[in-house]
Amino acid sequence: MAHTDTGAVTDTAVLDERLASAKEASYRLAIATTAQKDAALEAISRGLLARADEIVAANAADLEAGRNDGLGSGLLDRLALDQRRIAALADAVLDVVGLDDPVGQTLTGRTLPSGIRIDQVRVPLGVVGAIYEARPNVTVDIAALALKSGNAVVLRGGSAAEHTNAVLVDVLREAVESVGLPPGAVQTVDDFGRAGARHLMQARDYIDVLIPRGSAGLIRAVVEEAKVPVIETGAGVVHMFLDESARQDWAVELVHNAKVQRPSVCNALETLLVHRAAAERLLPTVLDRLAASGVTIHGDERVRAIRPDVLPVTDEEFATEHMSLEMSVGIVDSLDDALRHIRRYSTRHTESIVTNDLGNAERFLNEVDAAAVMVNASTRFTDGGEFGFGAEVGISTQKLHARGPMGLPELTSTKWIVRGAGHVRA
Repeated sequence: MAHTDTGAVTDTAVLDERLASAKEASYRLAIATTAQKDAALEAISRGLLARADEIVAANAADLEAGRNDGLGSGLLDRLALDQRRIAALADAVLDVVGLDDPVGQTLTGRTLPSGIRIDQVRVPLGVVGAIYEARPNVTVDIAALALKSGNAVVLRGGSAAEHTNAVLVDVLREAVESVGLPPGAVQTVDDFGRAGARHLMQARDYIDVLIPRGSAGLIRAVVEEAKVPVIETGAGVVHMFLDESARQDWAVELVHNAKVQRPSVCNALETLLVHRAAAERLLPTVLDRLAASGVTIHGDERVRAIRPDVLPVTDEEFATEHMSLEMSVGIVDSLDDALRHIRRYSTRHTESIVTNDLGNAERFLNEVDAAAVMVNASTRFTDGGEFGFGAEVGISTQKLHARGPMGLPELTSTKWIVRGAGHVRA
């Protein structure tokens, strides 16, 4: 068996055998009952809690390696699992148990004049591949949603979370097998390194859809290299616009929450735009609150005229997903200018306006092209759990099949069921 210089297995026959096992498991999952799938999820939740100490120890090894490798604070935060986060993961899996099983749901149906009955029903996608980095929670989230929606899953979680994901996958497989479902329903190619990721992207015989989650570079690489269908989950260059009518108390709280509550995630605020007529009224208190929480501000010339202590901003920074306590701020002359700025720099993830003007609110909602568009709300609400979907597979920024937070229905396709009684076409 061949190895790379990092020790990753590169034997494609072994890799294909693993992918074939996932494909075979998907046939069994497609006909599993809701009770069987829920039993697997309950076993996963129990397994996470029972092995929490082991997971934390493995995660400590990954965190130490990440610090030695120079991982940024944002990635280290995403990588970290402690007892509290593991308990939250276990609870999130139980939340999925409480969600409606989409498989078999009838979307539409009718009896044709000929007497033939047709129904469009939800069916699993089959085998879902996932490529992500430094996010061990995704290992559990995606597996839980895949199982509930009748799909097998093949995971590539990246070298940064190698030790953590190895334990998590073992928990998942053990739980699935304990209730009589095939353990091949949960597979990993982490031990195949980058060669495994490339193979996963091109395994058309085995993988029905591939979902990348991570940096813009990772997502772009998957979209460009993949031969299997990809659901693109985008980076979050997220904007909030304070128009001339914005309430000061709302502006301060919404900007602070969107940026500071958890800066390392994709729905955190990255760029604040402020209407020129409201800048001197709003910016001092908004920026004071951010500065008190350690946020580094990059501002344009008009922002720096109000606050000379902020750093100058560049076009590159306006296009950057910082994933840290850094933020870009610009002053615009009108709602039209804010919309133009967002069109130029947005990754079409989440955009928000703070306003007391109903006309501006409706224009913003109608004209901004993003997966989630908000009025007077923190961008941190763009999340599967907050939307009531349970755990999420990711937040899709594309326009085919799924857009926005992806829950159980987005992990299904449909097929047409046709029932006749000896019907022939004239």
